[in-house]
Amino acid sequence: LEVEGNDVYGKLKFESGAHRVQRVPKTESQGRVHTSAAAVVVMPKLEMEDVDINKADLKVDTYRASGAGGQHVNKTDSAVRVRHLPSGIAVECQQERSQHLNREKALKMLKSRLYEVELEKKAAEKNAIESSKMKNEWGSQIRSYVLDDRRVKDHRTHHENRNTDAVLNGDLEGFIKAFL
Repeated sequence: LEVEGNDVYGKLKFESGAHRVQRVPKTESQGRVHTSAAAVVVMPKLEMEDVDINKADLKVDTYRASGAGGQHVNKTDSAVRVRHLPSGIAVECQQERSQHLNREKALKMLKSRLYEVELEKKAAEKNAIESSKMKNEWGSQIRSYVLDDRRVKDHRTHHENRNTDAVLNGDLEGFIKAFL
């Protein structure tokens, strides 16, 4: 489920936890209560924009290309090293004869590396959220939905709502306000 809106994650992150539903199904001839549980994890949507690099954060060095090659090797400063000062990441390119082409390729490599570092940070944040998830076991639920009694109760705040249909259709405002 994806929810969008203003400060949605800030309001819904407290919905993470076990939710228990109790009901007597119409097919239950002896009237026994059936209990189900759902583990809910609320995570922020991670959007990766194109990596934007501030030119002031770069140190660009040029040097002579090395290695086997033709008549241009060791004669022109066509090789490029680009260092991103805030992160310390450095990339080099000496594949092309042109310094401009090498600079262009080096910047693409640097953007790719910075994007990879950003993905690693986001994965670490996601793991931190996942590890804080409560266990989905009896007694650890944050909210109970007792459908036959027409009652939804939050066990953390003791807030109740008797309109179970509205709550199951997304009316969580009372629970969110009670928790916040």
